[in-house]
Amino acid sequence: MKRTPEPELMDSEDQARAYAEADFSEANTLFEQQFLERLPQAGRGGRLVDLGCGPADICVRLGSRLAGWSITGLDAGPNMLKHAQAAVDRAGLQAKVELRLAHLPDHSLEARAFQAVVSNSLLHHLPDPTILWTTIRQVGAPGATVQVMDLSRPASEADAAAIVERHAAGAPRVLQEDFYNSLLAAYTPAEVEQQLQDCGLDGFEILQPSDRHWLVAGQLPE
Repeated sequence: MKRTPEPELMDSEDQARAYAEADFSEANTLFEQQFLERLPQAGRGGRLVDLGCGPADICVRLGSRLAGWSITGLDAGPNMLKHAQAAVDRAGLQAKVELRLAHLPDHSLEARAFQAVVSNSLLHHLPDPTILWTTIRQVGAPGATVQVMDLSRPASEADAAAIVERHAAGAPRVLQEDFYNSLLAAYTPAEVEQQLQDCGLDGFEILQPSDRHWLVAGQLPE
């Protein structure tokens, strides 16, 4: 199935609220577990950046688990960041998690400043996938742990509809529609592999941890 792009920024108040209130615990728990298993310097502390943090569930999860780490969440949606800040406040992590409005590519971001770089479900929104991979190289410190997860485009529209029915049958209509459109806009593991090669990150591992996700993991060169 040919990829069908969707808007880069989906930040209406209705969309932001729906995402903030949605239950993404299955996918986000998977992301959290996979990352913590791959973070060799977890006990030493450091700085972590979440590119496209959305409602900040990943920031809150990792901020709650990683002692000695500071977390920075970047997102281009002001409405989304409003809900993200509320989540950080509810978790009592204001001193540990900082949220910033940023639109990638952003050359003003601190270079090589973060010992860990993560991103969940951002890539399929970007007009050019190299934006994400070059930003990771821009902000990641030498040897930084990197993890990126996103949806994997299915073979057909019928398969995409079946995935939505299987995993979001009880979700609000706006989330079902966005989920379906995101599946059509997603990249396949083979396409991601080519992107990594083009950006000099071909040493990264590509996994398929669920029926609808791929996951990229690795360390930046020292």
